[in-house]
Amino acid sequence: MTVQAKFSHLNELKSDFSAIYAEKDPREYFRVLGQLDYIVPHVAQPVFDQLIRARAESQDEPVTVLDLGCSYGLNGALMKYSLRYDALRARYTDPTLKTLSSDALLELDRNFYRAWPKNPRVRVVGLDPSGNAVRYGEAAGTMDVGLALDLEECDPTPEQAEVLEAVDLIISTGCVGYVTSKTFKRLAKLARRGRPAWVASFVLRMFPYDGITQTLATLGLETERFESATFVQRRFASVEEMDGTIRAVEERGLDPRGHEAEGLFHAELFVSRPPEEIVRRPLQKLVSVVSGVNKPWSVGTHALSGLAQVAQAERRREPTLAAAG
Repeated sequence: MTVQAKFSHLNELKSDFSAIYAEKDPREYFRVLGQLDYIVPHVAQPVFDQLIRARAESQDEPVTVLDLGCSYGLNGALMKYSLRYDALRARYTDPTLKTLSSDALLELDRNFYRAWPKNPRVRVVGLDPSGNAVRYGEAAGTMDVGLALDLEECDPTPEQAEVLEAVDLIISTGCVGYVTSKTFKRLAKLARRGRPAWVASFVLRMFPYDGITQTLATLGLETERFESATFVQRRFASVEEMDGTIRAVEERGLDPRGHEAEGLFHAELFVSRPPEEIVRRPLQKLVSVVSGVNKPWSVGTHALSGLAQVAQAERRREPTLAAAG
């Protein structure tokens, strides 16, 4: 079975959300995926920030990041602005914005993103086959340049290649499985002044990544897997999706217990860099993950806050009870 056929078979096990990427604005995207607690951009945000800082150490100009499979530019918004994932999710599911036309929402979004402090170290290029999504993200400001392009099917035009040659870091949070080594080969060949772009991919555990790793190796990039954590993407949409994914994970020799068996897609992080960069700072020292630090809710609003109040009340009563005894 070819890699493309293998990926196609695995994708048939997943729910089809292709329609939400064809909309003129992100509201349906957030409505559908929000119901499934889609959260991988949130957990990936601090990882990308650390990689951007590391890449910036060797250059004076801003780090140009290519968001592969960018859709409406969610990753770009989190990298470019002082924004949190929960703020975007709340915005695009707000009932007061539901009746607006896409054009009216776009005008509001232009002003919304302009109002946030911008990260001067980052320039974002978005790439996705969905023309509607790319056009919206570029117009709203979640990406600096948008390319509606399918690198599985064709090479970039000379104008598009010029944009891609400036890339320092390629990221993806879910497109592996839909794209293969073809895409990464076309991208990795476009080196910035002879310096290959680093590649950081969050890959669902049901998909093999070794073919892409081998392709990147032929272009001078060595790949490390982050061994200290997996990263939740979203909940399963159905029992069928869960059962199919668990079977696929087990066929790869991986244990779904504590991961997919809990009802959640889990992704692994792979980072590809030149060997000398890995020797200088291995991935396990380059990236750190602290669970819960960037949680998307306010302290004190969860269920345990009520129990804490009860415990405090009980402690206040203890001296009184002791005196009565």
